[in-house]
Amino acid sequence: MLKKYRTTLIITTVITLLPVLAGLILWNRLPDEIPMHFNAAGEVDGMASKAVGVFLMPLIMVAVQWLCAVGSFKMDPKADNLNDKVMGLVLWIVPVLSVLLHVLVYGTALGEDMKVQVIIPLVAGLALTMIGNWLPKCKQTYTLGIKLPWTLADEDNWNRTHRFAGPLWVVGGLIIMVSALCGGAFLWVMLAVLLAMVFVPAVYSYMLFRAKQKAEDK
Repeated sequence: MLKKYRTTLIITTVITLLPVLAGLILWNRLPDEIPMHFNAAGEVDGMASKAVGVFLMPLIMVAVQWLCAVGSFKMDPKADNLNDKVMGLVLWIVPVLSVLLHVLVYGTALGEDMKVQVIIPLVAGLALTMIGNWLPKCKQTYTLGIKLPWTLADEDNWNRTHRFAGPLWVVGGLIIMVSALCGGAFLWVMLAVLLAMVFVPAVYSYMLFRAKQKAEDK
């Protein structure tokens, strides 16, 4: 399975490391300490050395990318069920984040107003909307999807739960994108939406499980 995505992994690894090249080009213009964390208002509340931001962070993200890929393909007993389009989307999350985050970091370090408080929820909402679109197409795996004891034990429960969760995630992602225009309030909106996206499908799935148990007991 890993060989199947080898080209994608190589391309995404190179893209994940592009911020290193950008950092070297900007090295003399970047301050000795650069922003590494932003609060809900888009203000810098965490700094790191230039070397950490330019070299260490992209390398950590590459490590995360490969650990996720190896874990998905080598350790999942249901790896053959992984949807190609969904897996492709997952493999592109880290490189996109790497480039986006470093654009925000480098831009802020150079004194530009990067509108972090708007860009982050827009990107997060878009990602959740795309994932929601593909959730109904996910087959049973231990890597991707809503992994609960009763969804993993019952393929019908898995399928019905993911068909239910898909539209919910799409709507939730759209709400988060709209919340980006609400200033500081977006954080609370995003937290509430994320909690609903996690717990509502879980409750629905458990209700299906209990209903099936009652039907079998009769």
